[in-house]
Amino acid sequence: MNFRLEKDLLGEDEIPESAYYGINAKRAEANFNINDKKVNINLIYAIVTIKKAAAIAHKKLKELPNKKADAIIKACDEILEGNLENEFITNFLQGGAGTSTNMNVNEVIANRAIELLGGEKGDYSIVRPIEDVNMSQSTNDVYPTALRIASIKLLRPLADALSKLQESLQIKEDKFSDIITLGRTELMDALPMMVGQQFGAYAKAISRDRWRIYKVEERLREINLGGTAMGTGLNASEKYIFTVTDVIQDLTGLGLSRSDYMMDVTQNMDVFVEVSGLLKSAAVNLMKISNDLRLLASGPNGGFGEYKLQEVQAGSSIMPGKVNPVICEMTAQVSMRVIANDTAITLAASQGQLQLNAFSPLICESLLESLELLTNAVRIFEDKCISSINVNEEKCKKNLESSTSVVTALVHHIGYKKASEIAQKSIKENKTIKEILISENILPREIIEEILNPYEITKPGIPGVKN
Repeated sequence: MNFRLEKDLLGEDEIPESAYYGINAKRAEANFNINDKKVNINLIYAIVTIKKAAAIAHKKLKELPNKKADAIIKACDEILEGNLENEFITNFLQGGAGTSTNMNVNEVIANRAIELLGGEKGDYSIVRPIEDVNMSQSTNDVYPTALRIASIKLLRPLADALSKLQESLQIKEDKFSDIITLGRTELMDALPMMVGQQFGAYAKAISRDRWRIYKVEERLREINLGGTAMGTGLNASEKYIFTVTDVIQDLTGLGLSRSDYMMDVTQNMDVFVEVSGLLKSAAVNLMKISNDLRLLASGPNGGFGEYKLQEVQAGSSIMPGKVNPVICEMTAQVSMRVIANDTAITLAASQGQLQLNAFSPLICESLLESLELLTNAVRIFEDKCISSINVNEEKCKKNLESSTSVVTALVHHIGYKKASEIAQKSIKENKTIKEILISENILPREIIEEILNPYEITKPGIPGVKN
């Protein structure tokens, strides 16, 4: 392998001749070699978009020669088309508040631009990573802006996926609206209800998540691009600060706006905590729903057996015919990971000191991972579980009839104490509530039939009393 020699303030190092990255990325690769996980590609693309916007702005303002600016812009376009992805070599967890990632991007763009201008990689007299590609920028305004752009682009598909899940739950609400079942509180028999009512409750929860995630995009639109190192804008012309904001709006198609106090955006990470908190809320609801479905589909003969989940793969290497609720289990594990990521984001955001948060790489990775995981999990959950779920009506009816749940409807007519005695007698003698009421002549048969009509018990009002 042939090498080229590059220098920085710490000395010099050999870089593979074919590499587009440079000495800063090479040092970071060695310093932060904790695993094989690299920086999230969505963040890389957002940073590259910012570099393109900066080159366009400098070209407009004649702060960068047209030929050099065009080469930088073309290099950015090639990267955004999916080329050179393997050249971004820094680990996702790194010291320096993301500086190594920013430098890695600067080097790759510079070396590709050098090639486009007829030079050889490493000849920074043609295009310089810092003075040209990074002109009027700092990691401290590029990185937070890039994270906002990447997050917004991942939030939108998540909102769409939640909308589709809500729709599927509402379809099931309608489909199962006439199927009666036994409701439970604290896992114990409670009251009769319609299966559709349960799916309606799930749909309402997901509806809240969808709306919250749709609205939180507004929090991410305020950027500090042009604020450079601390939000003061040092080394960036005022014309550039305004121009680059307009350009980045055009390139992304997002409603981004320049912060009226860029120092705030540079040092404070609470916006990402807020976004993550809403992702956690969605994860909580997804875990609740997936756990409910696992429980109600358990068995199928030795458990509740009321729901039928789509069978997607064999469940055991030793027990023939066993099929597990793996889609629900996957959804629950994704939810757990999102909740764990929220804790990491909260801790990292709280540990920023003074004018910069050094732990933004952890915030970035955790937030973007949560967005990707949730979006994919919701899509799979909707497609392979909710849309195909069915109900065992006979098992629902059997479980309902063998319970004492209808006894609550008697409270208005015979009092809580007497109703409790009947419930206990029903369990002890293995008789239904109706059988005891009739045999002991507690109420007229026609009144008993009216009060204990399970379909009436699922509605507001007092059974057996005209409202």
